[in-house]
Amino acid sequence: MTDAELPAHISALIDQPQYEEAGDFPVERGYIWTACASVENGNPLFWDDAVAAELTGGPIAAPSMLSTWFRPHHWAPGLETQKLPLQVHFDLKKELDLPEAVMSDNTTIFYEPVRPGDILTTCQRLRSVSPEKQTKLGTGRFWVIDVEYRNQKGELVGVESWTGFGYRRDAA
Repeated sequence: MTDAELPAHISALIDQPQYEEAGDFPVERGYIWTACASVENGNPLFWDDAVAAELTGGPIAAPSMLSTWFRPHHWAPGLETQKLPLQVHFDLKKELDLPEAVMSDNTTIFYEPVRPGDILTTCQRLRSVSPEKQTKLGTGRFWVIDVEYRNQKGELVGVESWTGFGYRRDAA
């Protein structure tokens, strides 16, 4: 294998769902209000049931909270290994022997609103891995990972798309 070739077992993962999981708890209004209060978001859509009913058919979570429902707790009863967010990213670092990494881009697309009581599920999809590139940081590869979120009805509520760069620092 040359440095430019992507291992077949990694190529085989492109566009395949990985790390499918359900959230540990339902979407809660207390979290919504706390998140809005923390940034002084007074939008009545998130605070006033009459406004929410008129605009969206009922209360919704602030769209910016999409990943909130999957941020892993560092401890939980019976948890033997700590969960990492964006596990595909860490897998690629290990499999491609790229010890350093940065995230260079993040885009979120919103679909159906997230509502109190929803139980969300998520999966990660590796979308692409570049050939090796030389940057000021070092030699490595760019990758794009999508995190898809669905409600208990199977409706798509959002997709976060992450671009990362895993690299090895070049010898000085």
